[in-house]
Amino acid sequence: MKADHAKVKRQLSIVRGQMDGILKMVDEDAYCIDISNQILSSIAMLKNANREIISAHLDHCLKHAANEEDRDNKINEIRDLLNRMD
Repeated sequence: MKADHAKVKRQLSIVRGQMDGILKMVDEDAYCIDISNQILSSIAMLKNANREIISAHLDHCLKHAANEEDRDNKINEIRDLLNRMD
């Protein structure tokens, strides 16, 4: 992975903490909207981490593809990934 490891790990660590907090909120029967807001915040952070990884993939892996076939394969991987995103 060519993305900024420190940045991605920091984002994922925050999400891990958020998930622990969400589980605690569920256990404590917290207000539904508060739980949902925390889930949405976690989703946004995961999307940011994913965006960082995809951007690095485009900047490095796609740019440095060994040949046209390899480049086409990488483009298809990205296309498939984008089709799975909402």
